[in-house]
Amino acid sequence: MNKILVVDDNQAVLDALSLLLELHDYQVETALTPFEALQIVRYQRIALVIQDMNFTADTTSGEEGKALFRELRAINPHLPVILITAWTELEMAIELVKAGAADYLAKPWDDQKLLTSVANLIALGEAKTQNEQYERVAQQRETLNEGADLRGLIYRSAAMQRVVDMAVQVAKSDVSVLITGDNGSGKEKVAEIIQANSTLKAAPFIKVNAGALPQELIEAELFGAEAGAYTGANKQRIGRFEAADGGTLFLDEIGNLPLSGQMKLLRVLQTGEFERLGSVETRRVNVRVISATNADLLSDIQSGRFRQDLYYRLNVIELNLPPLKSRSDDILPLIGHFLPGRELSLSAEQRLLSYDWPGNVRELENACKRAAVLNPQGLLEAQDFGLQQGAQRSEQPAQSKQEPGKAELEGAMREFHGVIAKVARHFGMSRQALYRRLQKHDIDY
Repeated sequence: MNKILVVDDNQAVLDALSLLLELHDYQVETALTPFEALQIVRYQRIALVIQDMNFTADTTSGEEGKALFRELRAINPHLPVILITAWTELEMAIELVKAGAADYLAKPWDDQKLLTSVANLIALGEAKTQNEQYERVAQQRETLNEGADLRGLIYRSAAMQRVVDMAVQVAKSDVSVLITGDNGSGKEKVAEIIQANSTLKAAPFIKVNAGALPQELIEAELFGAEAGAYTGANKQRIGRFEAADGGTLFLDEIGNLPLSGQMKLLRVLQTGEFERLGSVETRRVNVRVISATNADLLSDIQSGRFRQDLYYRLNVIELNLPPLKSRSDDILPLIGHFLPGRELSLSAEQRLLSYDWPGNVRELENACKRAAVLNPQGLLEAQDFGLQQGAQRSEQPAQSKQEPGKAELEGAMREFHGVIAKVARHFGMSRQALYRRLQKHDIDY
């Protein structure tokens, strides 16, 4: 709950303002003197101060209020302060507004004007705090991974930050890494980050998608084959392990590897040795292996489809990528990357944020490509993205309100007396989203 400090030498004023603010769900602290006020601000988390300008009997100059304001700002330069003044101090109040005071109201104050000012300043403070948190996360990201090559990865969520931090850390070693996660969640991108930040970044980086190859060809793809080793093998074939010698091999969809190929892979990991298909000549390579899968390999071990000893060789370090639906903070930044400079309607933004994204980032990218083709200019609507029916998260409403126009926004601002929190709630959007639309329509708030 947001805590407001009211400073006035008149107890009746403190009581009246406390009652008014508490009726509107604000927590209130009061102070009769500037000294008490400064002590409260030093030791409590105060979101807003409402202060009088005079605190000594028969004093009307406003100098005491001016001094208090400057001391409050010295303690917290971002603390919003509303001045309650007599008309004789109006000139000084304007001077302090220029110096950073948030607002001033004349005594006797108008309750509704005061509440509107308080609500808007609290909302702005919350938005600023959120932006500062995002900036702090970004700053921490740069500090933690200073100089790291993230291969253009777009993310904002704490969940992806943990994955990236671990990927950069394990890149410095030569241990095997298993990347797990749903299809389209970005496993290959994480493998690229590991390779790009490793000591082998200048060495070969070979990728193999075992899920895209017929099982009878996987072994030949990995280990090579002599001419005539199998039907259609008309010439000698160099395998991916030989091509990756001295570098890194990325094995995607490792769960598709047949048991015979698993045995050969285990041997390579243990000894660095293998034979091409149709050959008795033992070859030796030095390759770091990064593997990935969307399968439940532990279940495959139980059913005999995957070797347990190979699993533990591959899974020295496991990086698990959460699905996009569980890291919704990444959705809008990704859309901004795939559709630079384009603006979403309110209904589109709500639909995209509440959609389950069963195909993860890959589905989001394809949906953005579709929207760019079907609606190359102007505001993007939810239908432009062609999302599947039935993939809406149950906690979100299936139907969203339509994008409000200027007249609707102005009407709501009048209806709710300019209280941003109430207007945003009315339209079912965040305060930040409402601020963007007010600015877009040049509506004074």
